[in-house]
Amino acid sequence: MISVKSVASFALTAALGLATSAQAHFLVVHTDEMVLARSSDFEFGIVFTHAFDGGPNMHLTGIEEFYAMQTRAGADEMNRIDLMEYLQPLDWQQEDQTVQAFRAAIPRITMRSLGDYQVVVQPEPYYEGDEDIYIQQVTKVIMNVGGAPTNWDQTLNLPAEIRPLNKPYVNWEGGLFTGQVLSHGKPVAGAEIEVEYLNYHPDLDAGAFTGEPVITAPLPGYEYVSLRSDENGYFSLTLPKAGWWGIGALGVGSDTEHEGKELSQDAVLWVQAKAID
Repeated sequence: MISVKSVASFALTAALGLATSAQAHFLVVHTDEMVLARSSDFEFGIVFTHAFDGGPNMHLTGIEEFYAMQTRAGADEMNRIDLMEYLQPLDWQQEDQTVQAFRAAIPRITMRSLGDYQVVVQPEPYYEGDEDIYIQQVTKVIMNVGGAPTNWDQTLNLPAEIRPLNKPYVNWEGGLFTGQVLSHGKPVAGAEIEVEYLNYHPDLDAGAFTGEPVITAPLPGYEYVSLRSDENGYFSLTLPKAGWWGIGALGVGSDTEHEGKELSQDAVLWVQAKAID
């Protein structure tokens, strides 16, 4: 059992002001709903951006891996479903020009069985010129079909990974979320974690973030919040607003260099919270 003292607990509603003024990079992997009552066609948008501000957006040169790990209800073994064939480049608005993003129309037949689907996107490393480093965010979105939970909390032994300890697709606004930072299945102690709200709607047809911001930050330091994992890689936080929250553990991956430069291999997990009417 995890004790209160052993968890790096972080109440976002009370501690937003602890963040610095820097903006976090987040690979946004977005679909309308993480829970499907029954199998159906749906679409992912994949954009590298600053989620709270809806930009600036960064150019994605390519995707190395895009797949789903699924365990059928009543089964034990996970099955890998390759999704690379569904990727299509997408021009995404960045001020007076565009950068490359991606979209993927997933047909119903691909994810038709009841259960959980851990969707993984691993992009090619992005060169961040201001810091002279590369960034690669191994990103997970965990979806469910039909309400039958299966492998939502299983580690995939990724080089950088956040393992949820409560369902990332069933959360109420204001609820507590707990996870564990891992690298190849082993806990990462003291990991730097950033949490950022997806503050604009990703409109795939327009190739842009549209609409008004859901939240207005009083100061830049409120745009994302920071915390650290404990000695066993655990962390907890609250989700104070309905919508999508990106949780990123920075530089926790086993790969630390790319093309002769430092590589920050990050783990990202997207969590959805629903409003209580």
